Formats: sequence, C-alpha cells, structure tokens
Amino acid sequence: MRYSMYLLAVVCLLSFHSCQDLGGKKFVYLAHTLPTSHPVHQGIEVFAESLRKRSQGEMDVKIFPDGQLGTEREVLELLQIGSIAMTKVSTATMANFAPEYKVLGAPYLFRSKEHMFKVLEGATGKDILKAGSDYLLKGLCFYDAGSRSFYTVKKPIKTPEDLAGMKIRVMNHQMSVDMVNEMGGSATPMAYGELYSALEQGVVDGAENNPPSFVTSGHYEIAKYYTLDEHTSVPDVLVMGTEFWKTLNEQEQEWVMAAAEESAQAQKVFWSKNVAECMTKLAAEGVEIYKPEKQLFAESSKGVLAEFSEDPMMKKLVEEIQEQ
Repeated sequence: MRYSMYLLAVVCLLSFHSCQDLGGKKFVYLAHTLPTSHPVHQGIEVFAESLRKRSQGEMDVKIFPDGQLGTEREVLELLQIGSIAMTKVSTATMANFAPEYKVLGAPYLFRSKEHMFKVLEGATGKDILKAGSDYLLKGLCFYDAGSRSFYTVKKPIKTPEDLAGMKIRVMNHQMSVDMVNEMGGSATPMAYGELYSALEQGVVDGAENNPPSFVTSGHYEIAKYYTLDEHTSVPDVLVMGTEFWKTLNEQEQEWVMAAAEESAQAQKVFWSKNVAECMTKLAAEGVEIYKPEKQLFAESSKGVLAEFSEDPMMKKLVEEIQEQ
C-alpha cells in the first residue's frame, strides 16, 4: 500500500504539467486523510463542485480521501514539491511548517465558536493563511474542526486531577503534549491510525478529539467516557501548494478563492449537523457524557499559554486574538 502511494506521487511529479491540463481541462489533485462520511470531506466536495461551476468545467478536482496519498505531513511535502495541488490538514500539522499556525493550538484561546470565527475570518486569520506561502503552502480558508475533548476507557475525567497517572494519546504537536502534561496526565504522541488498537490493548488510557472524529474512528466502541472540557479548538485548513498556484492565471486564482470561501461557509453547516448526530449516537451507544467545569481545566493549563507567550511573535498573536 505504501509503495503504491509512493508510485502514484512519483507519477504525478514526473507528469505534473500534463496531468494538470488534459483536453483543455485543468485538473486539481486534492488529497486528505479523512473518510468520505466526514463533514470536512463534505465541505471539500462543495469546493470541488463550486470550482467546476465557476470555471464552467475548465477546472476539475480529483479528490483522494482516506489517506490514499499519505499522512498529513507527507501530503504537505508533496504540495511543496508540486506533486499534487491541494490538501486539507489540521492547523496543528501546518504549525510544523509555518510557525504562525501554532497559536491556534493554544488551550482555551477562544471564548466561544463565534469568537473563533471572528478571528479566523478576520484580519488575523487571513494573516496566518498568508504566512504559509513563505513555506510554499498557501492557505485558502479554515474549516470548522470543533473542539477537542477527552475520552477514556476505564474511568471518566471529571476534573484535571482525574488525569493523574493516565496515558493520553495526543497529536505529534508540542503544545498538545505540554497541555496534557501540565494538566497532570501523561501525554503520548501516536499516529491516529494506531490509536484504535492502542485503546483496545491498553497501551493508552484515553485520547482527545472532536465528536465526529470520535465516532467515525469507532473509538467510542472502546472508550465509553467522554468529557466535554473542550480544551482546544484547532481548526482545519484548506491548502494549495504555491508551485501549483503559480501555474494558475488571475481568473483561475479568483475561481479557487471564491470556491474555497463558499466551501468554508457550507462546511460550518455540515459540521454543526454532524456533531448533533454524533452526540445522539454516542448516547445511544452507551457512552457516558460529562460536561465538567471548564474553568478548572483552563486554570490547570494556563502555564502552557504563559510559556507560549514568551515568544514575542506568539505573544503578539495571542494578545491580538484575545482583544477581539
């Protein structure tokens, strides 16, 4: 499987210009790691359809979901060298390439969902999207990825003290590691694809994610306790490689940007609907859902934000966001 993915990437690289322009139609290859049932994939489908309509068929999008072309990091690297055109990744992954994205992973940074979108769709968000271009990764728009909360196998987490002695899977993202450790748990970075068996075998005691990912992964089959502490609201981002962006004329670039904005607004609706459906399913499947006092978790992790703000650039961004 890994070999076939590598082979496809090489083929796309060697035939970059020809595979993007066949019979007068420009093809846009877009890869991501989510299943087709996920609300973010639904938003990407809106992008594809909108681009087809706006270009009157001159541009078409070929979507490779389910990690067919590799992990988020691997696909971003393919964008940088021009093998494929686009991807959707977590901003936590983008932070490994463009440091400005790091601020979006700070615990309890946003006061509400409304505050989050005010920031993401305003000047601050646009500046962060632009920053990726310095690393050959042009951000187009943000997608709602909800808020991440803890789910566990053997016992519920009702207060930060309950995390003591528990191994919690986190993304390979330094701030996520620092946050769980600061709260008293033992952060365990691990690939998402390995998590189901790790929960099943007791390698980790729990993890943290949003409701749609908790459901689509099937992790609720093992982890029957879900604590909605909503410690981070890490959005996703739709990205185009600058190598491909430079092959587009001004009109094509306008079509891409307009399609991205349309997809971002549609995806919000898909996300809200899907979260409601997921919470209903979790309750029906016997998952115990807790709504803790969030301030306790915010207090226990405030050292992470304080340390993070020692970086002058990050301090400026945090203050800019908190003032909005």
